[in-house]
Amino acid sequence: MHYFVTGATGFIGKRLVGKLLQRKGAVVHFLIRKESEGKVAGLREFWGVGPARAVPVFGDLTEKKLGVAADDVKALKGQIDHFYHLAAVYDLGADEESQVAVNIDGTRNTVDFAKAIGAGHFHHVSSIAAAGLYEGVFREDMFDEAENIDHPYFMTKHESEKLVRAEGKLAWTVYRPAMVVGDSQSGEMDKIDGPYYFFKLIQRMRQILPPWMPSIGLEGGRINIVPVDFVVNALDHISHGQLKGGECFHLVDPVGYRVGDVLDIFSKAAHAPKMNLFVNAALLGFIPRSVKKGLMALAPVRRVRDAVMKDLGLPEDMLTFVNYPTRFDCRGTLAALKGSGIECPNLKDYAWRLWDYWERHLDPDLHRDRSLRGTVAGKVVLITGGSSGIGLAAAHTFAEAGAITVICGRDQDKLDEACKEAKQKGYQFIAYPADIADMTDCDRFVQLLVQNHGGVDFLINNAGRSIRRAIEGSYDRFHDFERTMQLNYFGCLRVTMGLLPGMVQRRKGHVVNISSIGVLTNAPRFSAYVASKAALDAWTRCASSEFADQGITFTTINMPLVRTPMIAPTKIYNNVPTLAPEEAADMIAQACIDKPVRIATRLGITGQVMHALVPRIAQIVMNTSFRMFPDSAAAKGEKGAKPQLSPEAIAMQQMMRGIHF
Repeated sequence: MHYFVTGATGFIGKRLVGKLLQRKGAVVHFLIRKESEGKVAGLREFWGVGPARAVPVFGDLTEKKLGVAADDVKALKGQIDHFYHLAAVYDLGADEESQVAVNIDGTRNTVDFAKAIGAGHFHHVSSIAAAGLYEGVFREDMFDEAENIDHPYFMTKHESEKLVRAEGKLAWTVYRPAMVVGDSQSGEMDKIDGPYYFFKLIQRMRQILPPWMPSIGLEGGRINIVPVDFVVNALDHISHGQLKGGECFHLVDPVGYRVGDVLDIFSKAAHAPKMNLFVNAALLGFIPRSVKKGLMALAPVRRVRDAVMKDLGLPEDMLTFVNYPTRFDCRGTLAALKGSGIECPNLKDYAWRLWDYWERHLDPDLHRDRSLRGTVAGKVVLITGGSSGIGLAAAHTFAEAGAITVICGRDQDKLDEACKEAKQKGYQFIAYPADIADMTDCDRFVQLLVQNHGGVDFLINNAGRSIRRAIEGSYDRFHDFERTMQLNYFGCLRVTMGLLPGMVQRRKGHVVNISSIGVLTNAPRFSAYVASKAALDAWTRCASSEFADQGITFTTINMPLVRTPMIAPTKIYNNVPTLAPEEAADMIAQACIDKPVRIATRLGITGQVMHALVPRIAQIVMNTSFRMFPDSAAAKGEKGAKPQLSPEAIAMQQMMRGIHF
């Protein structure tokens, strides 16, 4: 048996050729461009056959009769029993010109070539897209009934199938696969398409929310998904059966799922939060087109839409198909496959394989330079409060990555010690004494940075002061609030605003502000500290909006408790879960690599959600913990006294272990 296959290097075609070659004595001739000749050896190795059974035919889909040499046409004439046409553009995001050239003109050229060589039976692999956006059930014997085929992908699939149907000199069969995903056994896939577009969104939900937390999903029309192995097996079996010619087979899942069900299945496969509440995308259909068009004419709306779609890796037209209205009858296919053991598996049974393969091989982030060295090597990084604690740990992290690491602090001895430690490790810090709480000294320091380094590329606002004292113990200590605000807010702003003009001029720069989990949870006994950090958070939100179009980005890290000298006076923290400074430094490094708007722990996000949705309950919870844990001896002005914890407080400490992670 001799076969000819176009699209043999594609995802489906490559596997179909392998399946055909399993037949005894089968020889496959496959179309390939001359410039791709180097791929032939690899293809034969994949198929496990030699040159006698896998024969390349050099040509081009876009040329008349595929541009195949006359000698090759003569040699193939009368030799091909089955001709499979799979070559096509399967990309929703492709431009109309390229889709027309390949899907329509390419099919015309292929049909002409198949006639020229006298091919026995022409098998055209079309797509369910040929039905357009048909309202209702589309049967296998339907074609002219297709509607709403304005989109280039639908239009070209419909027109290419029409070319095959209009051809009177060839016996033909059409196959319409549904949305093809990876192999149901291995998960293997070659590109991001169809439901894969939503995987990044699911992944981010998993990173932000615990798996037990219910989330909101998107409901819409029905989506039909089939794994590539089912398509190949069904195509191979049906094409070698008793074909009458002029038939069409829907290679689809007989069940099909709604969009919301598909998202929920993949969320479960990814161990992401389960989608319990769905917003029906059909509601958007009630918005008049004129209103939608008017909204898209507004620059802010367009920019938000484009930014969200780009961030999630969604093609521009993807949301158009969320309300997909068509269902597909496949009785002819089921009858042809009866007794073969070939059937479409349940998506729930293999979704985890698709997710696993995507996350290990196709996730776009895997192909980005996500190393800290790739981000900061040779760049100027300023870390305020860099002589101890989180700042010092971060300075070591950045210096090891090749950054020009600048640190500042009030204590010259600590700065000298930090520089000595760095030198022993084989790199260096550039240290400047500076008091960030002193506005005059901030100005002097900024001028020095501009003069010596031309400004900075990354600014880590880490210098800060924390006070743990109940408000009722602070009536006569208003200076606690003043000095905390002076350093944590005004000092931070003075440095940032001094360096921003240089960033604006260069149109690049990233600012990382070390905030606190207390801003999200509204932690009692930290009113002075939380208020200063909350002010910084609010300023950062305003600034990030103003500078969004100038290449300057901001990240707020709502840092959980870190074991540093700053918390040492509070002895009850000895039994409370805390981060090591090195772990905090890793969070700062990640902020510089990914540049997210915010980094927060699940505990912090949970606290923020509680205060937003059930504020009274949140207050009761926080008040209970407030009464459970007393002020430290330092806050009370007592020396040597040890805090006395109740059994409930000790139990709470144990229960909270590891919750930050």
